[in-house]
Amino acid sequence: MATVAYQGEPGAFSEQAARGLFPRARLIPLGTFKDVFQFATKHPAAFGIIPIENSVYGSVHQNYDLLLRHHLHIVGEVKLRIQLHLMALPGVKMDEIRFVYSHAQALGQCEEFLRTMRDVNVVAYYDTAGSAKMIKEEQRRDAAALASARAAKTYGLHILKRNVESNHHNYTRFIVLSRRATSAQVNGKMSLVFSVKNIPGALFKALAVFALREINLLKIESRPLVGRPWEYLFYLDIEGRPTADHVRQALEHLSELASFVRVLGSYPIGKTIKG
Repeated sequence: MATVAYQGEPGAFSEQAARGLFPRARLIPLGTFKDVFQFATKHPAAFGIIPIENSVYGSVHQNYDLLLRHHLHIVGEVKLRIQLHLMALPGVKMDEIRFVYSHAQALGQCEEFLRTMRDVNVVAYYDTAGSAKMIKEEQRRDAAALASARAAKTYGLHILKRNVESNHHNYTRFIVLSRRATSAQVNGKMSLVFSVKNIPGALFKALAVFALREINLLKIESRPLVGRPWEYLFYLDIEGRPTADHVRQALEHLSELASFVRVLGSYPIGKTIKG
């Protein structure tokens, strides 16, 4: 049986993503993303799962930075449809609510709905499911949470209004981390990070190694290079497998142009599941 660590309380979206990929796994809830990285680093046979980007809110920059600091491999991914519901203790009515709790990203994703709630204080909390858990444990009849249907079921809350996210095409991509590298055989995808010298045309030439070989670039993300102001790291997702000749040639060419290159993982393109 696999062991998978995730950030958040039971009922969190990360737990749902983990169950989507590992339906029979032993799941370990942890307090922070850093805890997940450390758990996967210390346990060779275990996995960690973390969100890396949201289709509405953008990238989770903290996790890009943690990828660089830890020697883990991306071995899988899954895309989760995010559905957020307003929930409260059984018997509580909408006009009794004076506080709404949830993770800051979830609050941002429900901004339009929250503006319709008058005389309500919106409070950022450490976790969507954690806000539901707090309301249950403290028996807060003046408060509601924005969280998943699974969180409502887990903590015995009543859903007052379903699907209150502003954009219903709301997805989060999660990646799976492991100390053991894998290589996708079909529908392959790779993630890597590199830096280039601060000279004219350096980034253009680096990206051209993929264009020249007709390798599809799926995503690019830049992050500051700590300790070297105004220099950057570039994270790429590309289609292909490291064993394919054109991909191997592209990586060799990139190594000649870049000051630093690291392959973060090779894995199958992930499926999409409902939250």
